[in-house]
Amino acid sequence: MRIEAVQGDITTQDVDAIVNAANSGLLGGGGVDGAIHRAAGPGLLEACRELRRTTHVDGLAVGDAVATPGFDLPARWVVHTVGPNWHAGERSTAMLASCFVRSLEVAVSVGATSVAFPAVSAGVYGWDVDEVARIAVAAARAWQNGADDSWEPEHPHPTGIELVRFVLFSSDALTAFEAALDA
Repeated sequence: MRIEAVQGDITTQDVDAIVNAANSGLLGGGGVDGAIHRAAGPGLLEACRELRRTTHVDGLAVGDAVATPGFDLPARWVVHTVGPNWHAGERSTAMLASCFVRSLEVAVSVGATSVAFPAVSAGVYGWDVDEVARIAVAAARAWQNGADDSWEPEHPHPTGIELVRFVLFSSDALTAFEAALDA
């Protein structure tokens, strides 16, 4: 599995799945979430409404993930995950790591082999981008290796993913992810 970081727009990535840094309501918002909803078109909001009517009536839990079609995006799938909000006292690194691991699990379940991630929780949710980069890269590497000190047995053995791309909006975020990849 190749792991890389690029600066760019996640909505234009030519990958099987992009990850949306969603809020628990799944009905759109600002930042990455808003950009993905705008680029995907109205079908994405309707698919998210259907999730809220059926399988996620109380919303999506922090650290969990769920997939919808990509609609008007180049990606076939959008994997929605809810990162912990530092400002709301959600400061568990395990919860943040779970966003990346669960997103990879969901991506595999829909047949994706390439996944693009934003810097989940590093925006309006207030996490330090250097910490997000370290946790995100460590989670991807744990997935790649299949087991390490942080791997939890309830997660299925990693398989299927050939590319993990971190797509960062700013040069500062790119620098943080490049440093984490070089560590």
